[in-house]
Amino acid sequence: MKINQFLKFDPILKNKIWGGDKLPVLLGKKSDRNDIGESWEISDVENDTSVVSNGDLKGLDLKELISNFKGDLVGKKIYNHFGEKFPLLIKFIDAKEALSIQLHPHDELAQKRHNSFGKTEMWYVMQADYEANLIVGFKKNVTKEEYIHHLENKSLTKILNIDQVKAGDVYFIPTGRVHAIGAGVLLAEIQQTSDITYRVYDWDRQDMEGNYRDLHTEEAIDAIDYSSKSSYKTNYSKTQNESTQIVSCPYFTTNVIPINGQISVDHSDKDSFVIYICVKGKAIFSYKNHREELKIGETLLVPAIIKKVVIESIDDTEILEVYIQ
Repeated sequence: MKINQFLKFDPILKNKIWGGDKLPVLLGKKSDRNDIGESWEISDVENDTSVVSNGDLKGLDLKELISNFKGDLVGKKIYNHFGEKFPLLIKFIDAKEALSIQLHPHDELAQKRHNSFGKTEMWYVMQADYEANLIVGFKKNVTKEEYIHHLENKSLTKILNIDQVKAGDVYFIPTGRVHAIGAGVLLAEIQQTSDITYRVYDWDRQDMEGNYRDLHTEEAIDAIDYSSKSSYKTNYSKTQNESTQIVSCPYFTTNVIPINGQISVDHSDKDSFVIYICVKGKAIFSYKNHREELKIGETLLVPAIIKKVVIESIDDTEILEVYIQ
């Protein structure tokens, strides 16, 4: 049996102490709550496996899909390397309040401590309120001792890089880089399949019961990259109706495609699934007799066996294209 359809999945919504209402209001996620912080679009995290919402395969989860279709779904090379574990996690995140200052361990440390992948990730800002910001990295190189001093004195933001952001800004977050999404930011996140986070400061915030969230002070010290960069924002260009690379790393490649009209995409050069994330507008994806609409806030998985895709914009549309090289 061959897989011959695009795949959409039911979003997995996560209530968060810092969450808001942009995911339902701006991206159409079905919830009447006002504390939805994350929508997991494609996930193979334990106990949070995505379930197909469309077509003949509706009701199957991602684990069953990989078990049934193997390399036809994910790509032969990827299946040989990852087996029946989907390697990426795709999210939309709405920060009504700032997230904790945090970082993620690299593969070796995550495997040793948590039997997990590390967590390299990237952010694509979809909307940002006036003066909203992101914390990414240090302003200058710091020592472990300097970091601990500022952490203990609750003055960590004095040594951290803080950027005001707008729609279209991109940040690549390798493991070890200290970061936080600021209040008022709505973004798409592409990351390794991992839910391992080392939270180092949470703004002394309490939940409804008056409890503080766990911090991971000791675990984080050996996982932090204490070096700095002159700029943390990813510079990239856009060309209408063409796929242009934004980020490429061993874990994923992400391109951006602004679409007006119709384009044909050929994935014959890839041995990988391709994920499309709509960050603006709406488009129709076609393959043989199969058509699927994708609107802002939705994600589509194209199996590796499907090589030729036609994309037609309904409005002025922008999509992210994600795969593994």
